[in-house]
Amino acid sequence: MDRHLSARAIRDRLGYPVIDADGHYVEFGPSILEYLREVAGEKVADALRRTNDWIGNTIRMTPAERREAGIAQEAFWVIPARNTLDRATAVLPRLLYERLDELGFDFTVLYPSAGLLITPIEDEELRRATCRAFNRYVADQYRAYADRITPAAVIPMYTPAEACEELQYAVGTLGLKAAMLGHPIRRPVPEVQRRQPDAVRWARWIDTFGIDSAHDYDPVWQKCLELGVAPSFHAGSRSFGYRASPSNFTYNHIGHFAAALEALCKSIFLAGVTRRFPQLQLGFLEGGVAWACALYSDLVGHWKKRNRAALEEVNPANLDRALFRDLIERYGGRQLADRYAANDVKLEAFDTPRPPAAQELDDFAACDISRAEEIRDLFTGNFYFGCEADDPLNAWATRAGANPYGARLKTLLGSDIGHFDVVNMAEVLGEAYELVEDRLVSETDLRDFLFANPVQFFCGANPHFFKGTVVEGAVRDLLETSGVEAKASRGDRQRG
Repeated sequence: MDRHLSARAIRDRLGYPVIDADGHYVEFGPSILEYLREVAGEKVADALRRTNDWIGNTIRMTPAERREAGIAQEAFWVIPARNTLDRATAVLPRLLYERLDELGFDFTVLYPSAGLLITPIEDEELRRATCRAFNRYVADQYRAYADRITPAAVIPMYTPAEACEELQYAVGTLGLKAAMLGHPIRRPVPEVQRRQPDAVRWARWIDTFGIDSAHDYDPVWQKCLELGVAPSFHAGSRSFGYRASPSNFTYNHIGHFAAALEALCKSIFLAGVTRRFPQLQLGFLEGGVAWACALYSDLVGHWKKRNRAALEEVNPANLDRALFRDLIERYGGRQLADRYAANDVKLEAFDTPRPPAAQELDDFAACDISRAEEIRDLFTGNFYFGCEADDPLNAWATRAGANPYGARLKTLLGSDIGHFDVVNMAEVLGEAYELVEDRLVSETDLRDFLFANPVQFFCGANPHFFKGTVVEGAVRDLLETSGVEAKASRGDRQRG
């Protein structure tokens, strides 16, 4: 294909709709702050403003000042500026709507920018009020463009109760069809909170909604099924751990989505969520798919070595102590053998005399796995991964023989329009097609990436997701031939 073709021309040649599963709008201050002030009061408007003020204030600090305060270099200059048309497109819904054909997109699902920062607000009343008002804002802003654009609701996740309540309001009352679940949740360490309140800022642990969570989040997954919404995550790990440089944003940014999403995905999987909720579709956005391929392979490898039966190979109780002493005497000498027999020297640091508690012995117990191949089904059947168009590692997801047991991971086009990654919105589709031209993916893989996988993701939760949109007919044809319709209808019956 001629690389000089426009996005519109590429779209016409493809012969199927292009669904952008992860674009971004940029909140326009004069619009959103006035709205929040009117519907929720000055306190809520100030909450959104303060998140931006925090970033601005930290950027104005010197690296030395940030180091002294323990603050990481924040993102700066993260919205396209030279391309004024694209800048305006990110903040004006009607302009984006009019340009979608030019961009080669038939339909787009949009996520927030400043809105990404409101779910971590620690004050419960303010957090919930801000999320509620924010969701009202995006529902109102994009309602007139529903045939080609849908915005995602912002869902606070500090407790399952608040998540379920906002899901019910955003989806059930406002009619929003997509949902972004807030993460990370950085919870204080209780002992530190009791003894050293001033140190709470530093003593935090990350709740990943699965293993070791502060709450049972099964009610949230059940609520998503009942409402017909596929939950997604825009989780990041910038500013803490290994990504807290006070001087270099790029150092903090590289890999931070992948690290946070891997932690979430791994936690949810090992907690058995996909076993208990086989119909649940979860989207891990903006981190690519390479981390997911590595995680999937690691889960298979660890299960083979660490499943309950395999652990007997390393159970200290199965060591032949007499034979071991004999070998020590033969190859280490009588003195060393006598010391071993007298217990003067421990066998080794990890040879604990007592096994862990029964509930800790099998790390995969919640998954109820009897064969390694089941990991493929529990992993690839529920998880979808948002990838930017120009990432060559997208090919790993579907490359023959690259993933154990022939697994094909499901990727979604995440254009990331509106953010610094995309300085020309009209080039995204061409970058996606370059993967075919470079023979990294097949035409079929590209169709899955741009169309089939997004349909399966959203319609697997809600078969009517695209009803009334410009892609309704093409989606209906795909569902009738792909088997997704049957899966979605089961979800319908479950919700009923």
